[in-house]
Amino acid sequence: MSIEIANESGVEVDTDAILAVARHALDEMGVNPLAELSILLVDIDYMAELNHRWMGGDGPTDVLAFPMDEGSVDHGPGEAGVGEPALLGDIVLAPEVAAKQAVAAGHSAADELHLLTVHGALHLLGYDHAEPEEEREMFALQNRLLQSWRAGRAGG
Repeated sequence: MSIEIANESGVEVDTDAILAVARHALDEMGVNPLAELSILLVDIDYMAELNHRWMGGDGPTDVLAFPMDEGSVDHGPGEAGVGEPALLGDIVLAPEVAAKQAVAAGHSAADELHLLTVHGALHLLGYDHAEPEEEREMFALQNRLLQSWRAGRAGG
């Protein structure tokens, strides 16, 4: 799996861990191993601009996901696919927003960035949380992926 990451946020973050959690989530979801993903970390001003331009939101948000090629995503062995590599899309993270949310959530900024990375990856795979049922499914899956990733890190 090809995952490119660029930190243009001005904030020092563990990009290796972000890459690892993204790779874990996509592997667990059965995404084609030839798939490509881009992760961009940006500052608050640029995230606010993206949020306004693409989502109609005001101010910066924590994560945005821009799917590229949803039709060619291989969701796993249970779904027939052509096996072509997919350009999944882009995940854009705002570490400064994540750090503020982490304080409110009572965990580290790194933990918040890992959660947001998995959240963005699930959006790229077509998950959403607009409806209560969708939210329950997406957040349960998000938590399971994070727990299995953390367990793998602790054990290895």
